[in-house]
Amino acid sequence: MIHVFLDDIRRCPEGFVYARSAEECLMLLEEEEVDILSLDHDLGINQPNGTQLVKQMVLRGLYPREIYLHTSSLSGQRTMYELFYQNKPDHVILHNGPMPQSVLTRIREAAHERNQ
Repeated sequence: MIHVFLDDIRRCPEGFVYARSAEECLMLLEEEEVDILSLDHDLGINQPNGTQLVKQMVLRGLYPREIYLHTSSLSGQRTMYELFYQNKPDHVILHNGPMPQSVLTRIREAAHERNQ
């Protein structure tokens, strides 16, 4: 089970797989069991944005166990949240904001333990 962080400028937290594009994120969701997905909205010039990614996830039925929205785009965050909320399976946990430090610490520590 992996954790995926999708962003085009922020540093990827330790213990996460860094998806650098919407296409890469979709590929990971199709090929891996994703535990936590953290999404940005604005993914670069001439690139699909987070809303377009969420629409594809919904269309394809690709959901991780838990979703965080770490974007600074308030309108993008609202749109992504509403799309997920209206379409996600009941077992998917949706957070309307970034991961708390406690989650980041837990994942980082687990990654350290696996690498020792």
